[in-house]
Amino acid sequence: MLRQIRKMFCAEKICLLTESVMKIYRALIIVCCGAFASGNATAHQTAKQFRGGSPYVPINSEPPPKLIVDPPLPEGLKLGVFWAQYRVENLRIVPVFGAAAKDVSPRVGHLHVIVDDLPWWWADASDTNTVDIANFPPGPHKVRIQLVDPDHTVFPGQEKTINFVIPETGPAGHSHPATLTGYPSVGGEGE
Repeated sequence: MLRQIRKMFCAEKICLLTESVMKIYRALIIVCCGAFASGNATAHQTAKQFRGGSPYVPINSEPPPKLIVDPPLPEGLKLGVFWAQYRVENLRIVPVFGAAAKDVSPRVGHLHVIVDDLPWWWADASDTNTVDIANFPPGPHKVRIQLVDPDHTVFPGQEKTINFVIPETGPAGHSHPATLTGYPSVGGEGE
């Protein structure tokens, strides 16, 4: 009798275990299918939906351009360097300038970068996704980044001011490592 009870108990235990494993297996399949379906959402986007309009066809009523700038990277501030990543929407950053380029569609433009309210700025049409300014002395600073059209007019509301502090403990200077063997970095030692 005890043996029969043991067999029944073990058989019941195996059934319960099998049911639990099947529930987990079903849940895992559902989760994996959901992840696969959501992961493929971008795969099913058209190139136009993902990248924007073709440069061969004018876009009527383009949405306004937008500039997004992240805070400076703390790793750079310790070195006396301002590194701030940025991105733009509804505009392509390219080295195209002048009044005639204002009619290009999709819209084009570039950045103006102003340091510590100096009376001059520089145009950045490289679209490297990071503004890189080196050799800041210790203390408070600010960098203004403007998104501008090819004729250097700031798009309304598309100017970001980033205030930051270079710590006293930072080194006196900074240079970028050479990217190609045998070529010195710009602003490096020995120049």
